[in-house]
Amino acid sequence: MNRKNHSTIPLSGAAVDTRMARIVTLLLGCTLALSMSSAQAETSLKPRIGVLTDMSGTYSDISGKGSVVAAQMAVEDFAAQHPEVKADVVSADHQNKTDVGLSIARGWLDNEHVDVIAELTTSSVALATQRLVTEKNKLMLITGAGSSDMTGKGCTPNSISWVYDTYGMANGTGRALVREGGKSWFMITVDYAFGEALERDAVKSVIAEGGTIVGSARHPLSSPDLSSQIFAAISSKAQIVGLAHAGGDLITTIKQAKEFGLTKGSQNLAALLIYISDVHAIGLEAAQGLYLTTAFYWDRNDESREWSKRYFERTQKMPTMAQAGVYSSVMHYLKAVQETKTTDTATVRKKMGETPVNDMFTTNGVIRADGRMMNDLYLAQVKTPEESKYPWDYYKIVGTIAAKDAFRSVADSECALLRKDGA
Repeated sequence: MNRKNHSTIPLSGAAVDTRMARIVTLLLGCTLALSMSSAQAETSLKPRIGVLTDMSGTYSDISGKGSVVAAQMAVEDFAAQHPEVKADVVSADHQNKTDVGLSIARGWLDNEHVDVIAELTTSSVALATQRLVTEKNKLMLITGAGSSDMTGKGCTPNSISWVYDTYGMANGTGRALVREGGKSWFMITVDYAFGEALERDAVKSVIAEGGTIVGSARHPLSSPDLSSQIFAAISSKAQIVGLAHAGGDLITTIKQAKEFGLTKGSQNLAALLIYISDVHAIGLEAAQGLYLTTAFYWDRNDESREWSKRYFERTQKMPTMAQAGVYSSVMHYLKAVQETKTTDTATVRKKMGETPVNDMFTTNGVIRADGRMMNDLYLAQVKTPEESKYPWDYYKIVGTIAAKDAFRSVADSECALLRKDGA
């Protein structure tokens, strides 16, 4: 263009106003687009949680539908504070069968966009699923399954064991009873991965305190009759009969032990893993005096009571430690998703490990590199019917077992991740 012949045409006030209006409109449109893009990014956080549990078998009261309720409560409570995280829960019954559980878990991860599998209940199912989530690079939050091998030789960076394990339960109850004079033990054990691990860890604890094992008897999962194992225990004359099982098997044993007079003499039962749902089913008359180790008791403090009463409103039952653990673990997971703005497995797992767990379940819990959530355990004794003052008033907390004393130490661990991490 010829600059010499170019002339600038002055704009009228109306034209300036029109141009400015167009600029403002354009800027507002850009701002709105950016705002919508940001909002869409925030609402894209849609983690899916799969609760895989025993809905119909011997462990259904321990976890089951109550664990699904606990997960849903966590999602609802978190959404009330962080509506941008739109989590949802799917659930299924693994029937305590490894092949069934694996098939469900594989379908969830391959076809249903599940980001984290929670609960598990049964150690054989959990150990198999643990290998699957590692292969698929997803997360697993274990609350009901107890084998200590999951954070030992089977540890992976993709799973976290909440609540308890067989080492912690056996260490707490076993050592306490030997110190009180229960030196000779007979073991009644359910014959699969969980029972084997619980018996192994109990035997180590008893012997370490100077006790002895005088015999043992095993039985299949969900046995309707355990009389032969009970008579073997009576014949052994052991001071303590250690029960290395849970749920329906535990309830059957305690009821039949009372029927056959096992505790009328000098012998006592030690439930190495017992839930409040078991005590409720057995009744205080039969369960009174039992020592146990637990990771959660609904009536322990104001925070546990407040949450448990809300849970009771939905289920008409007080929560077991496994069900409370589902709520705690899912909430902690959702916090990590919200803070990192992603469901990426490695990123979320790292954030979960960096953040202490402080909630109705525990105080200052720490997730180690092996996946063990380090929370305190509590030594309790079942109350007598006369001591119980209101519904579900079942436990006397007689001592606190610090996490470092309850769970396997770094030096004793078989987990390569823990040795590498040095935590």
